[in-house]
Amino acid sequence: MNLERLAAVATTPGAPGYEKPIRDLILGSVTDWCDSVRVDNIGNVICHVKGKNSDEPSMAAAHMDEIGFIVKSIDERGFIRFAPLGGFDPKALTAQRVIVHAKGGDLMGTMGGKPIHIMKPDERGKALDITDFFIDLGLPGEQVNELVEIGDPITRWSPLVEVGDCVNCKSLDNRASVFVLLETLREIAEEKIELSNDFYAVFTVQEEVGLRGVLASSLEIQPKFGIGLDTTIAFDGPGSSPDTKVTSLGDGTAIKIMDSSVICDPRMIRYMKAQADAAKIKWQPEVLTAGGTDTAGMQRNTPGGAIVGAISIPTRNIHLSTEMSHKEDLRASIDLLKLVVANFDQGDWAI
Repeated sequence: MNLERLAAVATTPGAPGYEKPIRDLILGSVTDWCDSVRVDNIGNVICHVKGKNSDEPSMAAAHMDEIGFIVKSIDERGFIRFAPLGGFDPKALTAQRVIVHAKGGDLMGTMGGKPIHIMKPDERGKALDITDFFIDLGLPGEQVNELVEIGDPITRWSPLVEVGDCVNCKSLDNRASVFVLLETLREIAEEKIELSNDFYAVFTVQEEVGLRGVLASSLEIQPKFGIGLDTTIAFDGPGSSPDTKVTSLGDGTAIKIMDSSVICDPRMIRYMKAQADAAKIKWQPEVLTAGGTDTAGMQRNTPGGAIVGAISIPTRNIHLSTEMSHKEDLRASIDLLKLVVANFDQGDWAI
């Protein structure tokens, strides 16, 4: 597994609406692996690989945006207040390093708040709110106001490290899936795999704020078959139960049954299970009662609807700066996606 590529993908900035850095990294990789590559008006990267059947195209979507923030105000001392871009648990912001992507260059900062030593007893027991935090750039107020503008995006800082059999970093949601889709394109090209159907690999924008990119790309591509690629909850540690864990690290890639935004097509679920079992790819079922993915956008924003499923990467600590995925689960996700997009002619698609 190319951990250097995974690290680059995971750590390159790309908050919702401000995906240019990660988009540029993707564009620098995919040209040699596809028949055509383009960027649409909203910023999705659309890669086309020709297959034998161009009348029933397939599409896989991996969102390239990461949860982040946007500068909301700057006071005279240079402290920055911010608004979230995507869903945050405020307690996860404590003592985090962030990068403000200002017009003059990137600026490292830290999340600050009121020290516990001077909190009143009632404050210590109160749940944190995002308004309790500010960003400290360690610079004089005048300099901050010269360098930073209202509306500048902010992302978290967290390098990728190996922890046992796993990788650990911020934004594995959803850069793990971006990596899986990149590696799938590379291996299809290098192994000269013949695809049954035209395939569109789409790196979408603004998923974390409402599946916005996939809606635009699905409407244009109009896939018959859609595969969502995203992370999913692995609550498999202390305090978990079979009912709450959703998935477990190291138990293989996950085949989605449903989440709060989509009920996957039973035909696609059967097809994906059959492909995995035939190739002895380790997999586990995923039923997620909260959270949504680009899968829903492909299913509902294609005229007449698309036959959709999703490959999910089990991940601990989702939306924290210490997200963790198992290397073997990543490998299994690549292996399954390759088979799924190559062999749609082997599925039973009768309704």
